[in-house]
Amino acid sequence: MVSDGRRTPNIRDVAREAGVSYQTVSRVLNDSPAIRPATREQVLRVIDELGYRPNPAARALVTSRSGIIGVLSSQSALYGPTTSIQAIEVAARAAGYRLSVTSISTSDSESIRAGLDFLLGQSIEALVVLAPQVGVFDALSAMSIGVPFVTLEAPGLDPGRSISVDQTRGARLAVRHLVELGHTEIVHLAGPSDWLEAQARLEGYRSELAEAGLRPLAPVVGDWTAEFGYRAGCDLLAARDFTAVFCGNDQMALGFLHACRDAGVDVPRELSVVGFDDTPESAHFAPALTTVRQNFVEIGNRAIALLLAELGGESTLDSDPIAPELIVRASTGPARS
Repeated sequence: MVSDGRRTPNIRDVAREAGVSYQTVSRVLNDSPAIRPATREQVLRVIDELGYRPNPAARALVTSRSGIIGVLSSQSALYGPTTSIQAIEVAARAAGYRLSVTSISTSDSESIRAGLDFLLGQSIEALVVLAPQVGVFDALSAMSIGVPFVTLEAPGLDPGRSISVDQTRGARLAVRHLVELGHTEIVHLAGPSDWLEAQARLEGYRSELAEAGLRPLAPVVGDWTAEFGYRAGCDLLAARDFTAVFCGNDQMALGFLHACRDAGVDVPRELSVVGFDDTPESAHFAPALTTVRQNFVEIGNRAIALLLAELGGESTLDSDPIAPELIVRASTGPARS
């Protein structure tokens, strides 16, 4: 009900006020080319005046289209996925679509299949998969999706359907920066081993060190959290057999910096630290964090553009990896002698 006590306007109210049939209003809503421009303008003016909002369910029955894009996301409050979903929603809404988002526990194959079944049961027109874990792709390959879909942040998988930042290149930028500062003993705090992004960043770490003729150290595998970065930092700083740390994301870097402060280690004079993602807070860490910037908004925009192209009958669209950018701040400096 509207706030003044009147009922919510419906399509027949619009037709009556515009002096047309409700079928004509329906054709305007569905962008029929058979409607004269003057009639279209009149109907749209009345829709705006009455505050009419089409019923999505009723419209789906008429058009055989749901107007829904499904998003399958891992259970995560991390900055990257959250930002990409926001960008996807804005781009989808601009194209006349709504989102249906469901989160899954990616370690559970039943949860993955249930999440996919839930979205497909809503007659989604397309699907975005923002859960870059190995188990998710095993489930995708075993199911008949039946709608256009795109995967995000899944480097190396689903060529032509995957949109991601070049994770390996980003890691190489981070490690190269440290090597150019004279660091030869560089530790990597890696993300979870089943995350494809973490695998790609570890590969970049190893490749850049090998190219520099340096020995990669055994990675310390974590869970993306600041708490893990702190605990790992406390353990690593007890030995201090390294001069730089490349963290798999900014949150682990934040925890590591906390451990350095507690241990009385000066960053960057005694130890250099690099993160990954460039979260908005990373510029305000103490010290400000050198990190690798990912364009999460561009990821979301490209995802919708690819899906709309496929829904429109186009089979190809640029899906080359998005270039990352190294952001140098105060947490890195020359290796101590």
